[in-house]
Amino acid sequence: MIRDITLGQYYPADSVLHRLDPRVKFIGTIVYIISLFLFKSWGYILGTMFLGGVIILSKVPFRFMVKGLKTIVVLLVITLFFNMIFTPGEVLVKIGIIKITKEGLSLAARMGIRLIYLIMGSSVMTLTTTPNQLTDGLERLMKPLDVIHVPVHEISMIMSIALRFIPILLEETDKIMKAQIARGADFETGNIFKKVKNMVPLLVPLFVSAFRRANDLALAMEARCYHGGFGRTQMKPLRYKRRDYAAYGVLAAYLGLSITCRVVLGW
Repeated sequence: MIRDITLGQYYPADSVLHRLDPRVKFIGTIVYIISLFLFKSWGYILGTMFLGGVIILSKVPFRFMVKGLKTIVVLLVITLFFNMIFTPGEVLVKIGIIKITKEGLSLAARMGIRLIYLIMGSSVMTLTTTPNQLTDGLERLMKPLDVIHVPVHEISMIMSIALRFIPILLEETDKIMKAQIARGADFETGNIFKKVKNMVPLLVPLFVSAFRRANDLALAMEARCYHGGFGRTQMKPLRYKRRDYAAYGVLAAYLGLSITCRVVLGW
């Protein structure tokens, strides 16, 4: 399960999507998420085609994308179940006090598709963008907030460090888990309370390791005279190119079609 988490990982490849400006990918992800909440029924075909095209352009293997969905299976099942039984409407199946309605099935299907597409759409951005690019892109997008004294650079730096630490902590968790299993620990059998209790030998060394890494990082930043973003320059400044403007045009067309599906066609 630990190895199935793809959030925060970067997949190196030579694709058009990898070469796009990170600001374009940030805005594109936001546009795609907005479109998912605009669709009602047939509009999801447009969302599927757009996501499929983006995945093909990214050159990231589809199985790698799907692998990241394994971590949300429980959340997905719970969401679908509660939507099916708590949505009023025409009853299709009745088992005791549990009633599955037609409207509940429809809502559950929409919520499931939204959740899956939201995870996959967000993963495309992180898989095709390095943490440094994500930091620079977010900082440039939030630059106007400097006027009202929002610590834009610090926020971007925190996000960058968090994304960098996700794969490291996952690898550390895997190592600690294997070491505990070799010493007789059991993380699989028993009820939920026993499983939570068995996680204690895993969480304690993981937290100790995380704090140690954070302290080492702070010392390294101080040794390099890091004092925030004031006066700092970028080694590779972000500049828009033709492909970025073309991508903005595609995003505008996609958003326009999404709004048309909702407002005009009722999809």
